[in-house]
Amino acid sequence: MQRQAAQRLDPDFWRNRRVLVTGHTGFTGGWLSLWLAHMGAKVIGYALAPQTPSLFASLELERDLISNIADLTDRTMLESAVRVSRPEIVIHLAAQALVRQAHATPVETFATNVMGTVNLLEALRGVDSVQAIVAVTSDKVYLNRSLKRGYHEDDPLGGREPYSASKACAEIVVEAYRHSYFGANGPAIATARAGNIVGGGDWALDRLIPDAVRAFEAGNALRIRNPNATRPWQHVLEAACGYLTLAERLVAQPETNAGGWNFGPNHDDNRSVAWIADQMTKLWGHGAAWHLENRQDAPFEEQLLAVNADKAAGQLGWRTRWNVEEALQRTVPWYRAQLGDRPMRRLSLDQIEEYADAA
Repeated sequence: MQRQAAQRLDPDFWRNRRVLVTGHTGFTGGWLSLWLAHMGAKVIGYALAPQTPSLFASLELERDLISNIADLTDRTMLESAVRVSRPEIVIHLAAQALVRQAHATPVETFATNVMGTVNLLEALRGVDSVQAIVAVTSDKVYLNRSLKRGYHEDDPLGGREPYSASKACAEIVVEAYRHSYFGANGPAIATARAGNIVGGGDWALDRLIPDAVRAFEAGNALRIRNPNATRPWQHVLEAACGYLTLAERLVAQPETNAGGWNFGPNHDDNRSVAWIADQMTKLWGHGAAWHLENRQDAPFEEQLLAVNADKAAGQLGWRTRWNVEEALQRTVPWYRAQLGDRPMRRLSLDQIEEYADAA
């Protein structure tokens, strides 16, 4: 049976539209902001200062947007940024997004991921310009029962470690604000839960792909701690496209599209950490290798995780365009190009245009 083509974004919808992106200095936020600017949106960013190496700098995003460098926990600054920018669409990506850091700093993680979301929604209350809010959480919000079928949007939320628990709490916060404060006359609100995201420009510590790049570039073997853990891997543009597609539909049909949404890969792209490590060593070449790191102090992590994106496919027309092999085939050359001091903005825009044109 022929696969149905994916729904494409509407550049006319985004042209000159004011979009607040929290987390614009981060990995997903950087790619999403570049795509929005490329479609002619007026992007306003709110995030912590970019880390080094900086995707924000590599993409030359200072050319494209108004950048507010501040913390989500600073409610006064957040309210001021919202009041001045008067956004029409809000994509909330800012978060403490690392599992091991959450384990080490749970108070800070809950403050950012839970109270940061509260602060943002409080700042948006009564701002009559806002039409739609997409709050991005995580595929780890579900109570993990090691289900092979993939979690559906109506499966129970939960979390057995601080990161997943903080994201599940953020989901509950959004639901409470939706029902309590953003009624029929307010903006439509949805949450988005994406799979494990890969792509060029992620330099975070304790993530598989950037850890691999750092190790291979230094001539070292990649050390992995949980080779049999299985995750739903997908390119960053898949997730960004899901969030933007959802925002378009929230404006067009707010009542039917509010709520939670999964954006995950096809079932065949749920691969083990060892499989991803094998692919990375092949694509990198030059003797790249990995080995198992036995650490007794590693925090708890679920072994099996998958999400079901049938709802997004059926109701939004969103579908995976690049499988996991194709995602990695675009990821490794991106890092090699950056390490070779190539202009990354043009290469990144080329990947966005290639993805946007894919069936």
